[in-house]
Amino acid sequence: MAIQAALRSSIKPSLTIRRRLKAPPAKVFAAWTEPEKVKSWFGPGKVTCTQAEFDLRVGGHYRIIAVSPDGERHEVGGVLREIIRNERLVYTWAWHSTPERESLVTVEFKADGDGTLLTLTHAQFFDETARDRHRHGWNGALDKLEKMFA
Repeated sequence: MAIQAALRSSIKPSLTIRRRLKAPPAKVFAAWTEPEKVKSWFGPGKVTCTQAEFDLRVGGHYRIIAVSPDGERHEVGGVLREIIRNERLVYTWAWHSTPERESLVTVEFKADGDGTLLTLTHAQFFDETARDRHRHGWNGALDKLEKMFA
């Protein structure tokens, strides 16, 4: 019993989202990693991405700044850990306001007919509330990404 409780407390929440996009993996990968393209879809709803920077190499840093309609500024960044162009991207994720709560994002781009099956896994959340907020944010942003390729 004590071992199961310890295991439960050491397992951090995660989420996985899958989307089929009407574009080949190279175009979806570019939308995910080229700053001007990231700015067109990053952030849910009426959140606007004002700045995106990507040093697209293992060990490189990225930074994204988005602004809510009420003017609230959101800054996130991290380090790229794995890059397989047009196939897989892995990077750390930490909000500027809570850098101690680093999590890990893995995005896979798999050819699917004339489109791409995108699988986003965001792992190692601080708690379930953070996971649920990110699920909302990612789904809203992915809605915008999907519209880019509609």
